[in-house]
Parts: sequence; structure tokens; C-alpha cells
Amino acid sequence: MNDRNGQYDPETGKPLDQSYLECGLPEDLHESILRMEESWNIIDSGRQDNHWDLCWCDLNALINSYEVEQVISSEQAWYLREKYLRMGKE
Repeated sequence: MNDRNGQYDPETGKPLDQSYLECGLPEDLHESILRMEESWNIIDSGRQDNHWDLCWCDLNALINSYEVEQVISSEQAWYLREKYLRMGKE
């Protein structure tokens, strides 16, 4: 297992473990992330979740809103989209 704890990107100086981008998130955003994780767990186990689209849209809307309002940075927003919405940057 590759231990990335304490390692930094030589170009940016930022930690390789980007979990720091989840620190200090607004409570409603954090709760929406938890609901999305639960929904993905259901989907990933091969079962159907009738609320997956609701969870996905709610989380996406919150991320977008908080990014536009500058509550979270664009870097945080993309980290959350990639990790929890499974989106990729074009």
C-alpha cells in the first residue's frame, strides 16, 4: 500500500491526500455528501436506489451554489464533484 500521508506535490506544494479540501464544509453540504455516499453504496451493491437522482441533483446543486457564492473554492468544488458525483473534468 502506498502511504501518501505527509507527502506533497513537488510542483504545487499541496498535500497529495486532498481530503483537506473537505474540512470546514457547510453542514448541509456535509449531510448531502453523506446521503450521496449511502446512495452510491446501494447502487454499487447492485441494488436499485429510487432516490439516487434526488441525492445526486441535491449535492450537485449545493456544490454549484456554494462555489458561486465563494463559500467553497473551485478546487474544493471539483474535488467534491469528482469524488462524490463521480464527474470528470473535461
